[in-house]
Amino acid sequence: MHLAYPAVLSALLFCTGLYGVLARRNAILVLMSVELMLNAVNLNLVAFDVWLSKAARDTLHSGQALTLFTIAIAAAEIGIGLAIVLAVYRNRGTSDIDRLRDTAEGHESGTPKGGTADEKAEATA
Repeated sequence: MHLAYPAVLSALLFCTGLYGVLARRNAILVLMSVELMLNAVNLNLVAFDVWLSKAARDTLHSGQALTLFTIAIAAAEIGIGLAIVLAVYRNRGTSDIDRLRDTAEGHESGTPKGGTADEKAEATA
């Protein structure tokens, strides 16, 4: 198999994951998009390891070893990330990233600090 096929697939997976991270509002979907990006990196590591191992017979397959480390780190990341998302969901009642930006206590209503534009207009009048 030629190196271009897995490289193009990896680029498409990474771009899809990047779009998911930038466009999604749900924290769980953002975590899934990060996993998609990590899988694209794993595909690239293995593809380049196989491509480079054809040139030299005695290789250590370092790309595949790095892939195993990346998979282990991704498993830990998703475990901790889901635990944090579940804890925030239990406390706040939502996993919407836009509503979770303001982490100060007492601002659970979703309005920005200082109130709405109508309250600001009344305060200045």
